[in-house]
Amino acid sequence: MNDTEHLLDVATRVLPLWGLEGANLHLVAQRENTVFKVNHQDVHYALRLHRPGYQTPVAIASELAWMDSLAQVGVPVPAPVASLQAGLLVECEGFHIDLLTWLYGRPMGQTGSGLQLDDPYGTFAAIGEMMARLHDQADIWQRPANFERRAWDEQGLLGEQPLWGRFWENPSLPDELRADIDVARRQARQILQNEDFDYGLIHADLVRENILIEKDALQLIDFDDCGFGYRLFDVATTLSKNWQEPDAQALQAAFIKGYERVRTLQWQYLPLFTMLRAFTYVGWIVPRINEPGSADRQQRFMGAVKMAMDDFQAQI
Repeated sequence: MNDTEHLLDVATRVLPLWGLEGANLHLVAQRENTVFKVNHQDVHYALRLHRPGYQTPVAIASELAWMDSLAQVGVPVPAPVASLQAGLLVECEGFHIDLLTWLYGRPMGQTGSGLQLDDPYGTFAAIGEMMARLHDQADIWQRPANFERRAWDEQGLLGEQPLWGRFWENPSLPDELRADIDVARRQARQILQNEDFDYGLIHADLVRENILIEKDALQLIDFDDCGFGYRLFDVATTLSKNWQEPDAQALQAAFIKGYERVRTLQWQYLPLFTMLRAFTYVGWIVPRINEPGSADRQQRFMGAVKMAMDDFQAQI
């Protein structure tokens, strides 16, 4: 039995815990987590097998609690589905597994490919407004007492053990670029220590693949990396994927206009957080260097780092 067959076997064996015996399973994602689309009597769900060791059970339960609270106030996100024993999280063969409602939208786009949207500026304004609503909800929500999520804070981004790895040690970095990163890292830490930035729960991975379009509505998925962090880092995560678009500045302006309908941020520091987001990808790729397509990703990530550092240096 290969890995995929084993995952399918585990998924099949947990279906009765939700009363879904005999449902059809279709593998739709196998990266950080493994996701199956479940079809039971023409009702669809997403069954997630969480990567062992990536998140603790308490952290996964906290993610589900936030998603549930967002769904209850009308933010279009997948809603957790309780098992027959009323728990949201089950365990089987070392996997922590949950079930979510299925959202039928299509991804807004794919990283590395050009955007193809009927109304790009209207769409980005809507994304900005939705992110601001998400931040508003996070600020007023009464979190459970045992709520636990990682922190995309100064230490999580620039400390000795960043959440996505020691990016400055990426073996593919040219010496000159590595030296420039070391300088920028020190400068960034000083700013984070001296400025009071808007901070709270963030999605932290609202990239094109995680924004779905259903007719004229937007939907948000994949809260696996959500946690406490700078709100500008959340914004930078979404906008940084557009650096190769010919109208990147106009898309950014539309996003900010939408966000400003609800709340505001210290936009003058967006280049700083765009650079920090670019750093994280240079660290993320290190354990994946031998995966198919990693060489192209490396080049794209380094190009983004160079551009982001130039914008950052121009700002300071």
